[in-house]
Amino acid sequence: MDKYKPAVKKYLYCFILGPFFMVLEACGEFILPYLNANIINKGAATGDVEYILENGAYMLLMAAFMLLAGVLGAHFAIKGSANLAKDVRRQTFVKVQEYSFANIDKFSTGSLITRITNDITQIQSFTQTLLRGVFRSPVMLIGAVCMSFALNRRLAMVICIVVPVLAACIALIIKIASPRYTVMQQKIDALNNNINETITNERVIKSFVREDYEKEKFASVNDNLMEKSVKALKMMILLQPVSALAINVTTLCVVWIAGKQIMVGSMEIGTLTAFITYLSQVLTALNFLANIFLQGTRAAASDRRISEVLKEKVDINDDNAKSKDAVVTRGDIEFKNVSFRYFKNTAQNILKDISFKINGGEYICILGSTGSGKTTLISLISRLYDVDEGAVLVDGVDVRDMSLIHLREKVSVVLQKNTLFSGTIAENLRWGNENASDEELKKACKIAQASEFVDSFKDGYETELEQGGANLSGGQRQRLCIARALVKQPKILILDDSTSAVDTATDARIRKAFREELKGMTKIVITQRISSCFDADKIIVLDEGRIAGIGNHETLIKSCVPYQEIYYSQKDGKEKSHSQISLCPVANA
Repeated sequence: MDKYKPAVKKYLYCFILGPFFMVLEACGEFILPYLNANIINKGAATGDVEYILENGAYMLLMAAFMLLAGVLGAHFAIKGSANLAKDVRRQTFVKVQEYSFANIDKFSTGSLITRITNDITQIQSFTQTLLRGVFRSPVMLIGAVCMSFALNRRLAMVICIVVPVLAACIALIIKIASPRYTVMQQKIDALNNNINETITNERVIKSFVREDYEKEKFASVNDNLMEKSVKALKMMILLQPVSALAINVTTLCVVWIAGKQIMVGSMEIGTLTAFITYLSQVLTALNFLANIFLQGTRAAASDRRISEVLKEKVDINDDNAKSKDAVVTRGDIEFKNVSFRYFKNTAQNILKDISFKINGGEYICILGSTGSGKTTLISLISRLYDVDEGAVLVDGVDVRDMSLIHLREKVSVVLQKNTLFSGTIAENLRWGNENASDEELKKACKIAQASEFVDSFKDGYETELEQGGANLSGGQRQRLCIARALVKQPKILILDDSTSAVDTATDARIRKAFREELKGMTKIVITQRISSCFDADKIIVLDEGRIAGIGNHETLIKSCVPYQEIYYSQKDGKEKSHSQISLCPVANA
């Protein structure tokens, strides 16, 4: 419950005034029938118009008072619940921003969206209902029962019989409904995952003419959600007919008993009218309390899901950092006997005993087949993941001992998936440095070979981009992402196959610009193009999570089997037999 305390403390007046005004409204609820009974018994029965008008005026004043109290109570309930939801939503979003890649891997995108939106909305709805009814309903219930006993003890005993029976039925409904709400929220997760995946990949779906398949897939998920929702919500639907039956049966009993008393003159008609009203109030209050409990079961399921996100232990943080003041100045990188696996309960390592050195300012190429561990390797440098064995050092300091902010401020990573955001080109570029000048943006674009197409746009750097940069080509998105990374002015630049959609001539110009303009910056490039490695200071060849060779092109072409296989496969299919090639030595450079 700690996640709610800051909001409750901040908006405590809402959580006090909301129930207070609702209680005042409830007090009027059981005073009005009493005044009405007096009008019928004393005014209408005797023809005393003055008495009727006087008590009628009291009733009007009471109704106006109840209206004001009800509006104020609802206002503070809505304000308090909305602000509580806002604060919890912010807490949850901030927590997700702190997640490492390993943490994010535990939750699907659709599930996180559901938790931040739908689940918190359930909490908001329940809080609002709670503030409006948690005190109002008990006050109305107790007040109506007391007034019933004051009017007629014998009739009031009927209420004492019906209420426990109705309460038992409601408890049974709640017990059955509670687990069904948890299942329903999980199905909402599945629906959001499906929608997110389908809409994000709409172009792929259309290119493969798979619309019908996706429609059927969505229909299946949607029908599943509908089925589970109906199964959960029909228990709540049962509440109304059960309550209506209780009210009707009780009213029938009361009229039967009271009718005999009226016939013998021991009860007046106004008293019976008031009693029936109190009876209705008792059952209505009980029904409202049941609704609170039912909403509470759904809110409890949502609360557990939100707590899972907030209580998730962030495995990468600064808690154990021993050199928090250390900053990256040279860009030296060293891997010392590094091993890593994604699934910690298995013995299968993705990277196995990796060791090498990179000097600041060097241009490094990383080659290897799909699944050889290239992306995993570079993810360890900026601590997107932490090593399981060994150490990664930047400027001689273990990255686990450095402040994440200081480390990542000087390491720019352009991942395989090029992500741009809605907004202008300039706004996207300033993600690297929000205070960057126009000249710095232009320089970065020039190095990334993006300035030519940006200048060709009518609005230049103020050109609006669609979500994900959908109105740009793949190569243009890649070059803008590289430029954005350069605007950050890092000491270490990492490109994870980030020029795959760029033609070879443009790729060559980018590498030339790197050589000429970024001499003091360490540049690490994962690439599938062997031509991109010819002028590299070092080439690191990975094979099944191990280093197969380190050296320049001339060294590796003579001695490294995996490198030669890649080289000859891209040179018109000319390959040398394995017998002609000796296994390459692994050198720690």
